[in-house]
Amino acid sequence: MQPLPGARKLPFFLLTVVLLFTLLPAFASERDIYPAPEQARLDLAAALKDAAAGHKRIILDFGGNWCGDCIVLDSYFHDPANRPILESNYIVVHINIGRMDENLPIAARYQIPLHKGVPALAVLDEHGKLLYSQKMGEFEAMRRMDPALVTRFLVQWKPVKPGCSTVQMNC
Repeated sequence: MQPLPGARKLPFFLLTVVLLFTLLPAFASERDIYPAPEQARLDLAAALKDAAAGHKRIILDFGGNWCGDCIVLDSYFHDPANRPILESNYIVVHINIGRMDENLPIAARYQIPLHKGVPALAVLDEHGKLLYSQKMGEFEAMRRMDPALVTRFLVQWKPVKPGCSTVQMNC
């Protein structure tokens, strides 16, 4: 009796499926950038307090863990060219928007049109005043963007410290 076509591949397929379902939760948990939606107000309040104390700006990053472009943006933030700029000048608050149904009042407060796509960013000064909000989905296609654009964004919106010019990166 001949085995059914593809029967020899069945054990390999089953092993692949088992490994995938075993490893997928570990991979997904490493990529959780956005905390639970209910955490947003607490994180924002803490960031406002810390920004005032540290003379830093706040980046509000609206998105979700399901969003591939949001994960790319986070990797660009942590790129060796951007990490020092980010860490010395900003506090990042990741605001989970669920499936475009969570934290909508926070997005509206900071003039973020979520229907244009995510990730969507707003920049606040150290006192919580809105300096910039993304209006046209500028970061929505991060997978196709040059990481240098993130660097330019961070340099453009960083606070100018006494004795520094706006073009100095390490100031």
